[in-house]
Amino acid sequence: MTPLFRGTCTALVTPFRLDFVHTEIYDQLLDRQLQAGVAAVVVCGTTGESATMSDREKLDLIGHTVAYVKGRCKVIAGTGSNATAHAVYLSREAEKLGADGLLLVTPYYNKATAQGLIEHYTAIGNAVHIPCILYNVPSRTGVDIPVSVYRALSEHPNMQGIKEASGDISKIARIRGACPMTIWSGNDSETVPIMALGGAGVISVLSNLYPETMVRLTDLCLAGRFREAAALQAALMPVMDAMFCEVNPIPVKAAMRLSGLDVGHCRLPLTDPTPEHLELLRQLVAAQ
Repeated sequence: MTPLFRGTCTALVTPFRLDFVHTEIYDQLLDRQLQAGVAAVVVCGTTGESATMSDREKLDLIGHTVAYVKGRCKVIAGTGSNATAHAVYLSREAEKLGADGLLLVTPYYNKATAQGLIEHYTAIGNAVHIPCILYNVPSRTGVDIPVSVYRALSEHPNMQGIKEASGDISKIARIRGACPMTIWSGNDSETVPIMALGGAGVISVLSNLYPETMVRLTDLCLAGRFREAAALQAALMPVMDAMFCEVNPIPVKAAMRLSGLDVGHCRLPLTDPTPEHLELLRQLVAAQ
């Protein structure tokens, strides 16, 4: 199966104003991404604070993104949930709105068994006709998808790939050996090693701030120029690390504000960064 995208996909932040999404600013963010040449965007993902958005907000933003992008890049909708029926509903609605694919986070809090994960994802896959990307981020969900589950789900025609954010590089090699699913890095700092192991790109937080740089990084990898890519990633490591000095997306939104992008603040329970972290971000943004 041809990957839904190759290269850089930006997990977009959501610019909030009080109790609504600021679509004018959001469109400016989309323009930056399109001009930089990103292959895809994720709307309503973790970085977009989907956990604090209502279903109506999510679906309105997904539909708006599809209409605005007009096929210039792939639009991937974050429709995962810890309730299978809810994820099925959101996924069906996102497909109706024209999303090119779905990003499905592991059911959080429930701590499903391997069989539960298989049945959860199978139910979603059976309900739609567009590619699904499994999103494994155990640091936030409490569940790490086993390789055996990937192997089982790879037999489903709609389960196209994996966003791996477990931080376990050796697991990438095991997945590659076990099933044909496409792998994308879920951590900016692991982009080069994962792509060197055959990954198709990255679903990136940092590309909100520096889209052109992340596009160049993945383009180098896709061209097999891993020595240059490794040097670029090494140079980016301080800012990549800083994006996680507090829980995502607190740092990236603060850094974007410091760089002149009026993306607003995070919704509670997420707050602004500490003064120490804000100063760190200020110094890094000024140095770029």
